[in-house]
Amino acid sequence: MSHVANVMISVESGDRPAVEELSQWLQTSALRRGFGPGAVGWVGSLNETTGSDTGWGGGKYPECDVYAGALNHADLAGLVAHVERSVWKHPEFVQLFVMDQEQAYFRVWMFHGAKLRQIAPEGREDEVSLSE
Repeated sequence: MSHVANVMISVESGDRPAVEELSQWLQTSALRRGFGPGAVGWVGSLNETTGSDTGWGGGKYPECDVYAGALNHADLAGLVAHVERSVWKHPEFVQLFVMDQEQAYFRVWMFHGAKLRQIAPEGREDEVSLSE
């Protein structure tokens, strides 16, 4: 059985190496949900969605750096903690978007000082899931 979470991360172009390290971690050492305490391994990867070969509308190429993946059985608290521990050249520009299975919108995380904080949507943590 799958448990899919949609994840996107927007960064300043100089932080591509940190995103590549994050993707490698997701492929090899990520915490896995539903496999027992401390279980690690492959949960997916991140691909760039904003390169010159992408199919965005509007007739222009995106002027941002966004990576995305559909992660399976990822421990999302572990993902957020790993992003927070990663070395970013420009942490002030990092935006992490997370939408877990059965959720209807992305949670957005950004750095406030050295800490990654959920900034949006505020006050909706207990929203009813789509399956109810």
